[in-house]
Amino acid sequence: MYEGEFAELYDQFYEARGKDYAAEASAVTDLVRSRYPHADSVLDVACGTGSHLEPLSRSFGRVEGLELSPAMIEVAERRYPQLTVTQGDMRAIDLPRQFDAVTCMFSSIGHMVDVDELDAALDSFARHLAPQGVVVVEPWWFPETFLPGYVAADVVRVGDRAISRTSHSLRDGRVSRLEIHWLVADPTDGVRHETEHYEITLFEREEYETAFRQAGLDVEYLEGGPSGRGLFVGLHAG
Repeated sequence: MYEGEFAELYDQFYEARGKDYAAEASAVTDLVRSRYPHADSVLDVACGTGSHLEPLSRSFGRVEGLELSPAMIEVAERRYPQLTVTQGDMRAIDLPRQFDAVTCMFSSIGHMVDVDELDAALDSFARHLAPQGVVVVEPWWFPETFLPGYVAADVVRVGDRAISRTSHSLRDGRVSRLEIHWLVADPTDGVRHETEHYEITLFEREEYETAFRQAGLDVEYLEGGPSGRGLFVGLHAG
């Protein structure tokens, strides 16, 4: 997932399309601090190339990332050598420290294939959460909000490079299947075509909330969020 050139294209495309990582990090900071004013450490799970980590580091004393993709980590370390990004699986995080906040953004949680994996991920987040800490998770679409057959298409320019991304989404039971076609053109290599296929689980809102509670977290769902899919916020129960 997100290997090779896709790791480089990922942020180039989304930033050029208008994704404001700094504004999202600021909103998450405000959300965490509204629940825990003294929070000063963050673990960003599935941090990708670190585009949320860098602005988060301006507000928190200790910021670290966890990422499964080696290619994404390579880009993050090159772009932000001052930050710590550990390779790891969100279902089985094994770090020797806890954090005042654990975040998982951009619907990365949707890559859990079933409820057992969702439960394992939330349990893993909770085990790395300090007392009074806050968990923030941006979900994928719920079954009733997903639009089967949805088509998206964008073209952006990054320097002398043009990047086109066209996607089509289908629903197959509890799974959304995404087919993404990339066209990348630059003066040196000409035009290249790459294709990605992803399966992202359509968990029910109640399944997310149950996973939080089973991990020992009180949970609240907030409408809206960075991508319109809302945010789940968890606090240690009691």
